[in-house]
Amino acid sequence: MSQSAIFKYSVKNFFTNKLIGPSNYLRNAYVLRYQSSKSTKTKTASSVYGTMKIFDRNAKILQRERAAQKEDYHLAEYIKEEIGWRTADRVFDIKRTFKNAVELGAGRGYVSRHFLPDSVEKVTLCDTSQTHLDKAIIGDGVKYVKVVMDEENFEFPEDSVDLLVSSLALHWVNDLPGCFDRVMRCLKPDGVFLASVFGGGTLVELRQALQLAEAERRGGVAAHVSPFTHVQDIGGLLTAAGFTLQTVDVDALKVWFPSAWHVMRDVRALGEGNAALSRPPHLSRDLQFAAAALYDHMYGKVPARTSRSGTVAACRPPSRSLTGWGGSRTPRSPRRAPGAPARSPSRTCTDWRRSPDT
Repeated sequence: MSQSAIFKYSVKNFFTNKLIGPSNYLRNAYVLRYQSSKSTKTKTASSVYGTMKIFDRNAKILQRERAAQKEDYHLAEYIKEEIGWRTADRVFDIKRTFKNAVELGAGRGYVSRHFLPDSVEKVTLCDTSQTHLDKAIIGDGVKYVKVVMDEENFEFPEDSVDLLVSSLALHWVNDLPGCFDRVMRCLKPDGVFLASVFGGGTLVELRQALQLAEAERRGGVAAHVSPFTHVQDIGGLLTAAGFTLQTVDVDALKVWFPSAWHVMRDVRALGEGNAALSRPPHLSRDLQFAAAALYDHMYGKVPARTSRSGTVAACRPPSRSLTGWGGSRTPRSPRRAPGAPARSPSRTCTDWRRSPDT
């Protein structure tokens, strides 16, 4: 309780008992202060940021399972493979051998497939899709366990994990503060948390084309592309959860598609379709044609003469690579954890060209 509560309590006793001695007043104040100190809780990311329900988790789980069962899934997973390799490369920068690692939202093991026995001894792959886990690839010589588990409600024993990685999965989590709190609890002191998520600006070209097409035909706009996190939000969440030595890097992947239809097809093929609770029930065919025409007009370009396609449309899915060290459970000044690389925030850009024949 605050000082004002103590004052109100003493005034109430004064008028009730007519007189309160100095010794009784001090005794009552001591009891109130003692109760106040016992009721104080440790600050967490959930207590600072709260929880918002933005995504339909059941719809997202169904989207991922349907995508995993398609035979042509491998044609669209090139982005996940690239980001998974970049996440694993950050693990190799840490000169340690992790005895117990976890890949959250593993999919087909986009990070674990690159692990080596001298960097990771054992890894637990967690995903909501059993089909993805059955087809997951793990590095040679690395022990592994596959568990069907939702990345929004995962549980591991406290101080049991040396390394927790996640690649392109946490951007669909509603309770991201609570997720970071659970990661912090399960990490050992000086444990490492490495994750990559799609950030703000992902599919901004498709979002703008759909908004313009819908405003022209229906006089309003709806959320056809799900929202994404921003760099400032991620840094604040890591700090509130108690991580030390936080680093957030921005990797801009510029992919050239033959048309807007190829963009939408790859998004659906990956199971990355819109899952916002406020999403419209369907996307009409005429709106798709109008958005595709606007997309090609605004972001397309005439390719080189050697190209076999017509208009080439750009898509820039920027990813956020975040790093946090578990540190001690007691307050202390930040220090460099054993094996931590001296990495500074960076911004990189990679250009890819999507083949029109796939």
